[in-house]
Amino acid sequence: MNVLLAGIISHSLVTQLAIFGATAAVAWWVLDAMARRKPRAEQRLEELREPNTRKGDLLRDGKPKGGGAMAKALAKASPALAAPLQPKTEAELNKTREKLNMAGFRGENAPQMYWSLKVICMTAGFFLGGGVLAFSRGFDIDTLTYTGILAGVCFYLPEVVLWAIKRSRQDNIFYGLPDALDLMVVCVEAGLGLDQAMRKVTEEMKKTYHVIAEEFALSNLQLQMGRARTEVLHDLGSRTGVDDLKALAAILIQADKFGSSVAQALRVQSDSMRTRRRQMAEEKAAKTAVKLIFPLVIFIFPAIFVVLVGPAAITMINELFPSMSGGQ
Repeated sequence: MNVLLAGIISHSLVTQLAIFGATAAVAWWVLDAMARRKPRAEQRLEELREPNTRKGDLLRDGKPKGGGAMAKALAKASPALAAPLQPKTEAELNKTREKLNMAGFRGENAPQMYWSLKVICMTAGFFLGGGVLAFSRGFDIDTLTYTGILAGVCFYLPEVVLWAIKRSRQDNIFYGLPDALDLMVVCVEAGLGLDQAMRKVTEEMKKTYHVIAEEFALSNLQLQMGRARTEVLHDLGSRTGVDDLKALAAILIQADKFGSSVAQALRVQSDSMRTRRRQMAEEKAAKTAVKLIFPLVIFIFPAIFVVLVGPAAITMINELFPSMSGGQ
């Protein structure tokens, strides 16, 4: 009895310590991020004093913008942690770097930090999940099996998060690109060049579609650094992974080579993108009726059936089986 009581006390103590440690770690991270964040008024004053500050931020090494202690520690430990997952060929490295570029992580150390995060998640899943399973189920073959499965799921968790970030950025670019092209058409027809039009789009759309503004700002910065316009436009289409932006880059490169009207090319591309977006909206609206069948059948129809048929069923039971209802 004493052994069982001691086991229960030790199990509850370990659970309380684990909850306390996780809560303390989250609170420390939140307080560190809040302490390092500058007030909005100070940020706006810095933007007014140095207009190129936001463009300079695009050339960071792919590190988190907060620059907190956790990010610095991860950056220092990433070479050692990422060593087991380091690809053997340059093609695999370029493939990983391309996925990170599509998600917005463009630094030199971004692949190493990505692989180190996968190792950290796998280790955390193995020890934390294995510890919880061991205390709750005991040490047996099933515990080892479930621990291995949990560690494998945690290993692929950063890849799922990276895919979600990439998909969110691509959707932001897709839905905001027609508006950006309309603004570029207005700027070009007003007498501005393509570079100035992209800069104007960056300034006007940084609050509504910040991803497009960021990509155009990076392209303007590359043009200011002396890269050829053809290379910059091609890089703009390839690093985002959006087919519409790739088509736009190809059209602008063709217009630049042959000297055709940039405004006309932008207008045609904007109309085609807007038509495609409307067609996708109509397609999703047409699928809505079919998708509503399953929640209606599973959740709504049973409740309506009980409300409508329930009183009649109770009355029939009372009339047919009076002994069950307590009658004589």
